[in-house]
Amino acid sequence: MNAKIKEILSRQIIDSRGVPTIETDVILTTGTIGRAAVPSGASTGKFEAVELRDNDKNQYFGKSIYKAINNVEKIIKPALLGQNPFNQKEIDLIMINKDGSENKSKLGANAILSVSLANAKACACEEGISLYKYLGGIFASTLPIPMMNIINGGAHANNKLDFQEFMIQPVGSCDIKESIKMGSEVFHELKKILNKNGFSTSVGDEGGFAPDFSCNKEALDVILEAIKNAGYNNDEIKICIDVAASELYKNNKYILEGEGKEFSTNEMISYLESIVAKYPVISIEDGLSEEDYQGWQCLTSRMGNNCQLVGDDLFVTNYKKLEKGIEEKIANAILIKPNQCGTLSETLDTILLAQKHNYKTIISHRSGETEDTFISDLSVAVNSGQIKTGSVSRGERTCKYNQLIRIEEELTRQ
Repeated sequence: MNAKIKEILSRQIIDSRGVPTIETDVILTTGTIGRAAVPSGASTGKFEAVELRDNDKNQYFGKSIYKAINNVEKIIKPALLGQNPFNQKEIDLIMINKDGSENKSKLGANAILSVSLANAKACACEEGISLYKYLGGIFASTLPIPMMNIINGGAHANNKLDFQEFMIQPVGSCDIKESIKMGSEVFHELKKILNKNGFSTSVGDEGGFAPDFSCNKEALDVILEAIKNAGYNNDEIKICIDVAASELYKNNKYILEGEGKEFSTNEMISYLESIVAKYPVISIEDGLSEEDYQGWQCLTSRMGNNCQLVGDDLFVTNYKKLEKGIEEKIANAILIKPNQCGTLSETLDTILLAQKHNYKTIISHRSGETEDTFISDLSVAVNSGQIKTGSVSRGERTCKYNQLIRIEEELTRQ
């Protein structure tokens, strides 16, 4: 472990939406290279770490990231050259201190995270071991059950669906290959049903279909039909939904424009209860707004014993926010997105806190993704048990599933 950080190079690349993002190489004195690209969200929590953009309307309509690249080259690189890459916490802490802000707004969470993840990849490569094994050691052994996005709505699609994601989870599968097969078969049966009924089979940001359904119930009903047509039952494949309720919350009311409904917090909870009572829904993400803390306490009290209640915008992979949620008995699961907090170390600390207090963890992609498969390895490294990485279509989604297949094969050989 005598290798030191010799060079750091960053560049602007394109994500799955055709929007610029940052990719960084960390090069060690031995010649080993670690490369990482950072994704970007469309539906973002108010309290996420800041993704630095140039706001130059002449460059990608303000979305270019040359400021972030400059911060890597002019501030981060000089601080890290010669450092021991295997001391991940120290590497991340140096960048956090150089930024100095509460939300990484000075250097940009995208700039910092690209270096943080690339550094870990360089170390794994230097050790000659897989990334999941480097991150998790001998205890990294659990393959996650995917939450597969098969219908998109909300901010991820141009349709009337208020809920952002309708997912299937093949809980009856015996391994990752079986999970992917089950999900793929349901996905293609769903496509047949949509074609038969004259709906569009174009896909949204995360690879799921984006039909112009009139209400959430219609989406749930057609998913049940697709599961049945694929030869499965509701014990083998469950449904998960991402309400993304912060997008619906206006003037202390939940406005479901697609359905023409307006709910108070209590009415919104009752609406979610009615869905769980009628459909095999086992997980609800962001069922209420990130600012509706009292509502979340009520939601957790009423539904927490029979449904996974996931905080995404609520917690934004933030240690302190999760700590507060644990104290106030809010939610029972957390979505983990490294770019919400900005470093690998902070991501791992938040995961450990969640697991210590029996909160489920779901490692997650973003809607604007890259071909980087870091989250696949991370899900196995921390034995999260669940992963969200989109549908079984679009290369930036399927590359994560394919990486899990490789990891499973490696674990089987051991």
